Amino acid sequence: MRHLLDTRTLSREDALRILDVAEDMRDTQSREIKKLPTLRGKTVVNLFFEDSTRTRISFEAAAKRLSADVINFSAKGSSVSKGESLQDTAQTLQAMGADAVVIRHGASGAPHTLATSGWISAGVLNAGDGTHEHPTQALLDAFTIRKRFYGDDSRGRDLSGLHVAIVGDILHSRVARSNVWLLTSLGARVTLVAPPTLVPQDVSAWPVAVVYDLDQAIADAPDAVMMLRIQLERMNAAYFPTEREYSRRWGLDAARMAALPTDSIVMHPGPMNRGLEISADAADSPRSTVLEQVANGVSVRMAALYLLLAGERPTNHAQEEAR
Repeated sequence: MRHLLDTRTLSREDALRILDVAEDMRDTQSREIKKLPTLRGKTVVNLFFEDSTRTRISFEAAAKRLSADVINFSAKGSSVSKGESLQDTAQTLQAMGADAVVIRHGASGAPHTLATSGWISAGVLNAGDGTHEHPTQALLDAFTIRKRFYGDDSRGRDLSGLHVAIVGDILHSRVARSNVWLLTSLGARVTLVAPPTLVPQDVSAWPVAVVYDLDQAIADAPDAVMMLRIQLERMNAAYFPTEREYSRRWGLDAARMAALPTDSIVMHPGPMNRGLEISADAADSPRSTVLEQVANGVSVRMAALYLLLAGERPTNHAQEEAR
């Protein structure tokens, strides 16, 4: 794998390979010594032009557990705030000997530009670009769904036969876009649920069903309900009357939780707006996978870095190295 830029062009076979390697990585994280020597001598740069806590820390933990050297680069307080271009920043990282660059950027397409520009020879991982994609989030979501429904028998399996409802601010969500392409590639049925004002104009070209009523979607018995954060910081217009009205019509509360099938799960990519798109009852329920998603994110990002920097996986490679 040369780069990981999106899930739309990620083949089903490559997606399953990442998920299966993540299974290996997850197995090593239950041991007393969690570190593997796999990427010793490699340098991973976290290049973040947007604020982030979960994603940056998750990538940092993943790289360090594979014994890579990690450089954290934040645009705030850096030369970028003085006007330095992405090209100059990239060439500086190239001169420092970066082997992989994890980039989060407010402009859609920035990771693709970095990967195809010729400015650097390092592998590029997209940690979220504008309203475009966030591939590792979708991979960790798929990993979490697969693990919840298939347990120890999850290795090698896709998501055929499962129904996932993605609810909320679809318009501004790179998480929703990445999940649509990945989940459908893995065989899941996807339904988008949102106010009409928060549905993208090009959604008719997506392989999904769209409904505007959350209760209608719940009546369709989804196996997983993925609540999206209302991205108020990206909104430059009034997309719904009030936060209270949004919560009443599209929020997941205790009553809607009770209407879900007994074995369905509740997901959220975080950070959560408690009381807006999700109630405390739903967020803290045993059905909630929010903390599992965080833990699985480290394993999935370990797998992505491993495949990017160490090549193909011999059988049980991670387990052999951990011994």
